[in-house]
Amino acid sequence: MTDDIGMLKGMALDVMRKAYCPYSKFKVGCALVTEKGNIYTGCNVENASYGGTICAESNAIVHAVAEEGPSMKLRTLVIASTSEDPAPPCAICRQRIGEFGNPDTAIWLVNDKQAQISYTLSDLLPHPFVFSPEN
Repeated sequence: MTDDIGMLKGMALDVMRKAYCPYSKFKVGCALVTEKGNIYTGCNVENASYGGTICAESNAIVHAVAEEGPSMKLRTLVIASTSEDPAPPCAICRQRIGEFGNPDTAIWLVNDKQAQISYTLSDLLPHPFVFSPEN
């Protein structure tokens, strides 16, 4: 499968509309493609205890791991939001993308106003934390 950004954008915008965000009113959706060519989506799900909130990117990644297993690798993500400018992933989500992606993983940011920007993971997370048992 080729990464059809238009299709992924539509999927991210569709799932964004399903977000549960009664506190922030900030809707986010994510559609991603794995190296196996499978597509998974997720939206943000807030919680009154803010630490219990799940970001759209994390939701989609967890879904992909649940389906493909721990060797799942990311190829492309499209993240949609209702913000004036397309919103980048938070720091925790950048690190989570780094856990399953590579420096060239494509990340597209879009909004419901037809704006879009593209980055690679290395653009958004130039120095990821990497666990090394020797440290």
